[in-house]
Amino acid sequence: MAWFKKERPEKLTSEAPAKKVKIPEGLWVKCDNCKEIIYRKEVEKNYKVCPKCDYHFRITASERLPFLVDENTFLEVEDGLSPKDTLGFKDYKEKLKSSRKKTGLKDAIISGEAKIGGRPVQLVVMDFNFMGGSMGSVVGEKIARAVERAIEKRTPFISVASSGGARMQEGILSLMQMAKTSAATARLASAGLPFISILTDPTFGGVTASFAMLGDIIIAEPKSLIGFAGPRVIEQTIKQQLPAGFQRAEFLQEHGMIDMIVNRKDMHATLAKILEFFANE
Repeated sequence: MAWFKKERPEKLTSEAPAKKVKIPEGLWVKCDNCKEIIYRKEVEKNYKVCPKCDYHFRITASERLPFLVDENTFLEVEDGLSPKDTLGFKDYKEKLKSSRKKTGLKDAIISGEAKIGGRPVQLVVMDFNFMGGSMGSVVGEKIARAVERAIEKRTPFISVASSGGARMQEGILSLMQMAKTSAATARLASAGLPFISILTDPTFGGVTASFAMLGDIIIAEPKSLIGFAGPRVIEQTIKQQLPAGFQRAEFLQEHGMIDMIVNRKDMHATLAKILEFFANE
């Protein structure tokens, strides 16, 4: 016997089909360390630090300043200095133009004066987004001038490094900045004024080999990569495997290369305490 099944007619409805909701781009961010997907505003409220694993995201110089200084006290100076393609290096002008458009800066550093804990300071903050934070003639000059202002005004000097090293497009003019900035910090020491150096991820090359490691107190953000040459280059040169955590801030502190590791959210309070200590000396 054959059985027949009567198909039911499709249910009629007067409701319009649901519209797809477009989610705006940039609402979420993926942590480079724990790979968690996190609501961007949650990260921003947490000083651009992952709330899951405490990973410190790389930030721009402009983003960093509010975390460092007292509110509404920063005054930028020397903002008119701009690098030139003295050597006629291939693509240098185009790279400068691209970096300026990307960051809104004229070079890889912001220089100025501010107050921290109510105490005046001279400071420079490097920006890795501008050609890898590389140090050329303008970066070196801004650092030297900031030190001279500190000596003239009898204030502490603070630098925040975030750099891949010397800028190859400026050749020997770039390498000369290593000597210039080192000599400037020596004059600061002779004047009896404190120099606090803050190292962030990454700090490498000629910046590490000059002013960045000459601070009276050297502070690093957690897990920052700090060194001269990269770990792969070193391993290929010495034909040996490097220890676990090599060139991380924690490894450097353990081996006496830096003094403190400070979470970004605690940086302002820590600097205020250090400045108070020096003021009472």
